Amino acid sequence: MPDNSPYRIDFPNNSLLKWISRLSFLMDEQFRIPGTKYRFGLDPLLNLIPFAGDIAGFAVSGGLVLAMASKGLTSKIVVLMCINIFLDTTIGAIPGVGQAWDFFFKSNTRNMRLLNEYYQEGKHQGSGKNTIVLALIILFLIFVVLIGILWALAAWMISWF
Repeated sequence: MPDNSPYRIDFPNNSLLKWISRLSFLMDEQFRIPGTKYRFGLDPLLNLIPFAGDIAGFAVSGGLVLAMASKGLTSKIVVLMCINIFLDTTIGAIPGVGQAWDFFFKSNTRNMRLLNEYYQEGKHQGSGKNTIVLALIILFLIFVVLIGILWALAAWMISWF
């Protein structure tokens, strides 16, 4: 494992957290491109299989978050982890763009980093309600912008006739 990897941190004497760390490493950083420092795992390879790969990656990532949440994490860190999985799954499902996205956006690595920050630095304490509200507001704004773009595109296409 690379020295700056979030997988280098020793978790409290807990075999479940060590297992989660190994599985996350397998999904996001198991392989290295020779001659580079770039790493990738099974997740982007699975996502080369349309639909089935996205579902498999989502199931593994979701299962990892559930296992981590069973260890008493705060709701804030669980929400942040779910947002990572949501981004990975939704953008990863877009044909073409999603395959490239999965090689660069590593939700399991990000979630392990959050877990390390929680255990080692005491970050991400408290309720996740504000995080959920903020995420919903951002999603709503993105939705409004997309509707505006579609409206303008439709008006432009209608002006041709």
